[in-house]
Amino acid sequence: MTRKVSKRRPAQEQDKLIFEALRQSGRPISAYEIIDQLRDRASLAPQTVYRALDRLIASGTAHRVESLNAFVVCRHSDHHHDGAAIFAICDDCGTVSEFSEPAAVEALDSWAKRSKYTVHTMTLELRGRCAACTARMV
Repeated sequence: MTRKVSKRRPAQEQDKLIFEALRQSGRPISAYEIIDQLRDRASLAPQTVYRALDRLIASGTAHRVESLNAFVVCRHSDHHHDGAAIFAICDDCGTVSEFSEPAAVEALDSWAKRSKYTVHTMTLELRGRCAACTARMV
């Protein structure tokens, strides 16, 4: 029986490949889309991609868009992730914009403290129509 020899990449190299795939996509993509996008460059199992995505999220360089079950590169290298990722998702064209709104995060943190609720992560998603799609509707 002949076994296929596979070159095992270090986690740091896998993370870099997956980060580049996210960055180049320019839109939220799933782990399976990442595997397809990298098929010519690497043979990656879904568990490997999910572990790399977890590391990228933990480092603040990527986010999971919960409602889309997809991942994006963090577009705000200049802000600190205060436990909240906020996205505006256009239902028409599918664009996802990441933004920061400290007052909203502070209000939710305040509620959590008053309610003795421990927040581990916070992802806020606004669904609607972006300015470009709204302008096309007029």
